[in-house]
Amino acid sequence: MCWNLQQHNPGWLAHPEGAHEIGCIHTAQALELDYVGVIIGEDLVVRDGRLVTQPEKRSRHDQSIRGWRSWRRRDREAADAATRMIVLNTYRTLMTRGLKGCYVWAVDEGVRAWLRNATAGR
Repeated sequence: MCWNLQQHNPGWLAHPEGAHEIGCIHTAQALELDYVGVIIGEDLVVRDGRLVTQPEKRSRHDQSIRGWRSWRRRDREAADAATRMIVLNTYRTLMTRGLKGCYVWAVDEGVRAWLRNATAGR
């Protein structure tokens, strides 16, 4: 599928071809849909039963954590906390775009299992 296709921006989602495109947090922000699909990438994994963020696995085109490596060298704790919040907030924001529902798929099997357990019985 096309990723962040610029051809129809800013109305990419309303365009008939929009159903064949994938948007990121920046192109999906402020949009509301009946249903949304979210792909959780390698920047969020489960290790030892805990959600762990991996900012180094984030797309190199994403500016939201730009400079995190140098910040981390100066203040590891603050940089790790901030990048964790950005990664988690990205997925929260994307998952709340669907008014009627949200479909989620994760690259990491641990995240898929974590989501299954978190939503069991709902």
